Amino acid sequence: MSDVTHFMDAFVARAEQRGPEPTWIAARRQAGAARFEAMGFPTRRDEAWKYTDVRPISRGRFAFAESADFSPAKAAALTLPVDAYRLTLVDGIFSSALSELDGLPESVHLMPLSQALENNHEAVGGPLGRLTGVEFSPFSALNTAFTEEGVVIRLAPGTVVDKPILVQFLSTQGEQPVMSHPRILVEAGARSEATLIEHHIGETDAANFTNLVAEIMLDRGAIFTHYKLQEAPLGDLHVSSTHVEQGRDTRYTSYSLNLGGALVRNDLIADLNGQGAEANFYGLFYGQGRQHVDNHTLANHNAPLTFSNENYKGILDDRAHGVFNGKVVVKRDSQKIEGFQSNANLLLSDRAEIDAKPELEIYADDVKCSHGSTTGQLDEEAVYALRTRGIDEQTARGLLTLAFAGEVMEQVDIDAIAERVERAVAGKLPERFNLAGLVEVAAALNDA
Repeated sequence: MSDVTHFMDAFVARAEQRGPEPTWIAARRQAGAARFEAMGFPTRRDEAWKYTDVRPISRGRFAFAESADFSPAKAAALTLPVDAYRLTLVDGIFSSALSELDGLPESVHLMPLSQALENNHEAVGGPLGRLTGVEFSPFSALNTAFTEEGVVIRLAPGTVVDKPILVQFLSTQGEQPVMSHPRILVEAGARSEATLIEHHIGETDAANFTNLVAEIMLDRGAIFTHYKLQEAPLGDLHVSSTHVEQGRDTRYTSYSLNLGGALVRNDLIADLNGQGAEANFYGLFYGQGRQHVDNHTLANHNAPLTFSNENYKGILDDRAHGVFNGKVVVKRDSQKIEGFQSNANLLLSDRAEIDAKPELEIYADDVKCSHGSTTGQLDEEAVYALRTRGIDEQTARGLLTLAFAGEVMEQVDIDAIAERVERAVAGKLPERFNLAGLVEVAAALNDA
């Protein structure tokens, strides 16, 4: 059986289980399946995938979850302790029991995709797939073929959401690995403002496959902040594509914080289509063991007077492998733009590996652009200097590692997220130390 055949057989079986559905949905699924079958899974001969081997996915034998059954006590232990509107999917299935949607303003529509399709499938059908279609990648085609559940967020013009929207993806340990292909669809009206937290986490021994597509459409003057905290179990396989469309005077800020997963691939694309549009990409990826984390970003300056800024940090230990490919494209006649990109990587082991490829593609002449990438190890003199202050070696290395991440982490405004990342990167630090002060000292030593 070929790698593609298993997934095509699953597509046919799923269609029989699903039964009749609107013509446009069935046609779109067929288009996704046909495109996926024609393309097949990417290989390392494909430029965009040359550093990432997807055979753990293509050779997997995944089923579909049958229910969203998950202990509320376990969910409470995993969830972020933040005051938020909460929508939870368990192995790709919506769980009303683990969601908290009460108190939403009338100007905010937040619901599972299945409900949105049931209520008004034609209104969802227009924007769904407009930014990330079946041509983007084999995984987006596969997502289109299997899309059943996800999240729809609609903000009326002028709406300012009073607290974050938390979309929680829980991965469970079962007798057989499962796969899910969720969609996130965001339509933010003019001058609206909201924060989305996308959180991936699960049971320790879970080994499932998540293939997510997010489409975010920002109307004039909208401000949207997007946190992606990826703490998936170390056996999980995670592929995601996020595509943002920005109108005039919009601001999109992404915080991509990757801590978990055996194989992770993130694609992030922003199309700056209107004057005054601004995109900020902040990223931190931390790998250990044999984790593989691949980040591809793209800022398309399609209009003049647009701004993008990107700062990604990678920290890799043991035999972990990281990939960073960041690209800024300035289209013809997109004058007076600014596009800045920075990538720095820290290797904590001689066996860790990073492949970095920052790119600029410029077709206009009145621009300010820069890009760069560096890779290094901890400064042993800085480690020694901290140890002379009575700090043990493990803690000293943790502090210096945390100081390296500080340039990204100081941008994070949600304490619960920052604490999760700091604990993963630096371990449990002794409470008797003044952490903030020591991190400041460590940063100074690291920069000396």
